[in-house]
Amino acid sequence: MNPAMKKNEAFVYSAAGLAALAVLLVAFNFLASTVALRADLTDGKLYTLSEGARKILKRLDAPVKLRLYISKGESAMPVQLRSFAQRVEDVVREFKSVAGANLTIEKYNPKPDSDEEDAAQLDGVEPQQLVSGETFYLGLSVSQLDRKQAIPAISPQREQLLEYDLIRAIARVATPDKPVLGLMSALPVLGEQFNPFTRQGSEAWVLANELKRDFNVKPVNVTAQAIDPEIKVLLVIHPRDIGEKTEYALDQFVLRGGKLIAFVDPFMYFDQQPNPMMPMQQQPGTSSSLPALFKSWGVEMDPGKVIADITFASGGGQRYTPTVLSLNRTALNREDVTTSQIESLLYAFGGAFKVKPVDGLKLTELIKSSATSMLVDNIVATVSGDAATKGFEPSGRSLPLALRLTGKYKTAFPDGLKPDEPSRPAAKDAKPAGPKPAAAAQLKESAAENSVILVADADMLADGAAVDIQTVFGQRVVVPSNGNLNLAQNMVEQMFAGDELIGLRSRASGFRPLTVIRAMEAQAQQQYFGKIQALEKELQQASEKIQALQKPRADAKSAQILSPEQQAELEKFRKRVIETRRDLKELRKNLRQDAESLQFWTKVANIALMPLLVALLGLAFAAARRKRVAAA
Repeated sequence: MNPAMKKNEAFVYSAAGLAALAVLLVAFNFLASTVALRADLTDGKLYTLSEGARKILKRLDAPVKLRLYISKGESAMPVQLRSFAQRVEDVVREFKSVAGANLTIEKYNPKPDSDEEDAAQLDGVEPQQLVSGETFYLGLSVSQLDRKQAIPAISPQREQLLEYDLIRAIARVATPDKPVLGLMSALPVLGEQFNPFTRQGSEAWVLANELKRDFNVKPVNVTAQAIDPEIKVLLVIHPRDIGEKTEYALDQFVLRGGKLIAFVDPFMYFDQQPNPMMPMQQQPGTSSSLPALFKSWGVEMDPGKVIADITFASGGGQRYTPTVLSLNRTALNREDVTTSQIESLLYAFGGAFKVKPVDGLKLTELIKSSATSMLVDNIVATVSGDAATKGFEPSGRSLPLALRLTGKYKTAFPDGLKPDEPSRPAAKDAKPAGPKPAAAAQLKESAAENSVILVADADMLADGAAVDIQTVFGQRVVVPSNGNLNLAQNMVEQMFAGDELIGLRSRASGFRPLTVIRAMEAQAQQQYFGKIQALEKELQQASEKIQALQKPRADAKSAQILSPEQQAELEKFRKRVIETRRDLKELRKNLRQDAESLQFWTKVANIALMPLLVALLGLAFAAARRKRVAAA
């Protein structure tokens, strides 16, 4: 074979090989596109379903239909939402891969004036409007038989809770009966027709009305000696003067698997009881706790002290009140679905926990104070202004204000209840009493893991702290003032969903708080109050010195006339006050400058550091290559 033929044959073989390789690549890409294979390498596993979500999906015993409404097209949806809509579809696809035939996915593109748009509105999915006036759809509906749950508008602001919202909707429609929620309180949370002290009735709290929409709320007396087996979740609000038998009932309720949410309070401002000595006056706020249960679980809450926090204090000037806390997202657990999307809470005259969980229980802090906080006596709980910070000494550590305990519980009454005192002997002609019903066998330990939520403030649930009630055109309008009611509703919903939804994590977020700046601010605040204390100490010392100078002397005609020595001392003190105020002003100025400088360099590092490193590496590589070429 001549060289020309060999050359042509090699060319043919090469061309055929390239064509075969191209066909194989096209076929591989086509087959790979039909299979959802991916590896989640993101920090926080953004695209991996939680174990709790998998359990709920696998437990579906009847088909559930999920209708996804997403506007398609170049101009149908804002560009910044298209990638988010794709992530919604990805999560729904993951749900389908786990649930199998028990989850049916239907996708619709609701164009204007189309049948799909009518279907979306019938399913409760609402259009979202752009600035231009055009509308688009991004929502879904979940249904099973005649039960339906809708998410009218899926918002990217709730991307952290996307998995939780979808799973909650599926779990709700998969539950045929309306759940029974027990509510125990020493307060008229459900309203009352007549109060003998006020001689008038009262309406139910807004919280109670909100809970009645989703649950069958069943009242439980604060003196109850047993909890109805029908109740799976029990909400306890301010159990004032709770008895041992009721605590025992709560103990057995938890051990048999009941979910307990307890809002206790060392100073319930909205429960001011009439003074028995002077009926026309009211006593200051009352206290509540669960002493026997807390001791058994390794929890302490001093019923005589409330938390004061200068970082989250409310008001200003003479209304400055460090015991009324305006909590923001830095005080909330952003990794827990109960608190991750709540932005603000009003925590008024609440307490704090000290927790050392017993063996078998795991602690999760839901809300915490700042390190610039301390416990103060109830008697000064309502003090405001300058007097509220006098003698303030921050503890230097944060304290849990709300927490969850998860694990296997043991009884707080290992020896059972103390027997009742023997009653008087019955009269001779009295008929013998019938046989007493057999008491249920005491549980010593829970058979499976359980969860209990504790909050050291109950004022936050009252209408006066949680909502603003207005009258508009003769109609009563309730406007939430903060996330207080949302917090309570989240807790109840999570408990009803079971341990799977309780353990459902919040997806990771791109938000990274500037913890260094917050630490600088807290440290500066400690210095600020330290200077105030030093100033108060100097004031006291100067006052004592002036009093000593004002003591009657033999040659003094009047103690009311200041001597030159006293005048000099007063002038010296005034100068010191001016100097101290100047130091405080300089401290605040330096704090702002340091914070602004740190924020600036943080932005520079985040934006410019990586391109700068790439450029330096490129220059270094080019220099090394040039050096090798020159050497060659």
